[in-house]
Amino acid sequence: MKIETVTLNDGVKIPVYGFGTYQIPADGSTYKAVREALDLGVRHIDTAVAYFNEQEVGQAIRESGIPRENIFLTSKLWLQDYGYEAAQKGIEASLRKLKLDYMDLYLIHQPYGDVPGAWKAMEEAKAAGKIRSIGVSNMTPKIWNNFVPQFATIPSVNQIEFNPYCQQKKIRKIMEEAGVRLEGWGPLGQGNKAMLADPIIKEIAKIHNKDAAQIILRFELQEGAIIFPKSTNPERIKSNMEIFDFILNDEEMNKIRMLDTGRGCHDPNAPGVAEFLINAFDVHADEK
Repeated sequence: MKIETVTLNDGVKIPVYGFGTYQIPADGSTYKAVREALDLGVRHIDTAVAYFNEQEVGQAIRESGIPRENIFLTSKLWLQDYGYEAAQKGIEASLRKLKLDYMDLYLIHQPYGDVPGAWKAMEEAKAAGKIRSIGVSNMTPKIWNNFVPQFATIPSVNQIEFNPYCQQKKIRKIMEEAGVRLEGWGPLGQGNKAMLADPIIKEIAKIHNKDAAQIILRFELQEGAIIFPKSTNPERIKSNMEIFDFILNDEEMNKIRMLDTGRGCHDPNAPGVAEFLINAFDVHADEK
């Protein structure tokens, strides 16, 4: 099965469907899950230095037998490495852990602190061929307006929480006007039981002979999102991909659009979030 790609604002092509590795431990589980996804035809893998599993992701890619240029890999710079010089080192550390020559997409993971300094280092790494495309993550309208006007180049993507209950309409409008693609993290609400049991989603699922997760993922794709659901269960990895053989009609799309609560599980604007995240963990603990 071939998954379609879309072209980012810098000309780089990205598969609209991928595989996420958030909270998959680096005890062999990440390697196994990524290999499973690649074997099933996924060609887009999303990781981050703060997931502590870049090494296993890189190993799975290198040992998959798939030519490197056929796999789209994303990683992300952590807060600890913001600022120009720190970001230069952070980029090199990711490449070293992955044991790969380049990353296809590299993101500002959490938008606090010296983001402009980090962005400058990312722009230079892109120019040097170490990164093909650069973007941001978790940017709200307020955060976007604070940082993006300071950048010399516009981000290719903003990776934000996105699902039927959290549809991010305000920031999506800003992004659309700027030609910036939406990447949705938590596409299944991180296993949100209420959403997976929502009567409207279940009713639409019954019509299409699909499960709730497949309807949710299909909705997100049709809304223009790039998605990468995560699972360590081979059957679930496979069933999550079974969303390319049907289309939701306008009425069904509108019914799901009406489910938006305007809130997610993470509020990047909340007081104390930056302080909490910077102290959450040490991404260089294993290098000391």
